[in-house]
Amino acid sequence: DQATAACKLRKLKVVDDAIEVFTPEQMRTILHAAPPHLVPLLAIGAFSGIRMAELARLDWSAVNLERRIIEVRAGQANTASRRVIPIPDNLAAWLQPLPRRGKVLPHQSLQREVTALAKSLGIAWPRNVLRHSFISYRIAIVKSADQVALEAGNSAAIIFKHYRELTTEDVATEWFSILPKEGRPLDGAV
Repeated sequence: DQATAACKLRKLKVVDDAIEVFTPEQMRTILHAAPPHLVPLLAIGAFSGIRMAELARLDWSAVNLERRIIEVRAGQANTASRRVIPIPDNLAAWLQPLPRRGKVLPHQSLQREVTALAKSLGIAWPRNVLRHSFISYRIAIVKSADQVALEAGNSAAIIFKHYRELTTEDVATEWFSILPKEGRPLDGAV
């Protein structure tokens, strides 16, 4: 029944950081320069919006190219609830030629490798940039915070507040049109 020292502390309001996204040209540059072993992290992150922690727990058996969905099971999701993420055409094109066995990200070092790749290309890697890019471009196309929230495992209020109108539908269409280069081997061959 007595106030503690913690109760007497003044609460600070944390100012939201600005959402930073890749442009379609930046993403195209990174993906086209990426060695095949980095493509799953980059393509799934950019075109499905899955969190990196969830992607690190994901097995290829959850990626169903025939049904065009990625299933994030409750035990893998940060929110502890299952969700189903649609696989757009361009993501399917990136994933189709890859060997799909075991963990999607077999090594934690892959996250460091993608940031090093971007840096070598002169592209900064902001925090959560793949997820932020996906959500921003996805809402520009579907125009439904509820739908994007279901896919991203977030609340519609957060999607609406932070991601709405950060880009245009035309630029979003370009984002979801990024495809592998013709004749580029993605099956692990260099």
